[in-house]
Amino acid sequence: MTTTDLLRAPDLAEPFGRAVARRLSTGADDLSYEARERLRAGRVRALAARKLEEVAPVTLGRGGAATLGLGERSWFNRVASVLPLLVLAAGLVMIHSFQADRRANELAEVDAALLTDDLPPAAYADPGFVQYLKTGGGN
Repeated sequence: MTTTDLLRAPDLAEPFGRAVARRLSTGADDLSYEARERLRAGRVRALAARKLEEVAPVTLGRGGAATLGLGERSWFNRVASVLPLLVLAAGLVMIHSFQADRRANELAEVDAALLTDDLPPAAYADPGFVQYLKTGGGN
């Protein structure tokens, strides 16, 4: 069986099932009413119990190798699918930590500059200080 046949199998299953159902229904007219009702009830139960399976998307790579996205999931597949999320979360935590440290360093530098300056910190709160800086007195 070739890869093309495997890819076409789901498309061929429906027409095959309909052909088998037609073939089985041709002799049903000769049966008694009770037998036909039992067959009909059996068909209804079979259709109700039928579970549609999710088919994994098939991607053909180079060399005709098929790669399935889903299917049987081993522990390795589960770990491999969660690993990128964990790496992303760890990266976001590291970025947040780096940004917080950088912001704290910037604030510490501003505080150190204010405390070591010739002006007292209360001068920066004075409304006339901005006017003093605008007139060029701060040079």
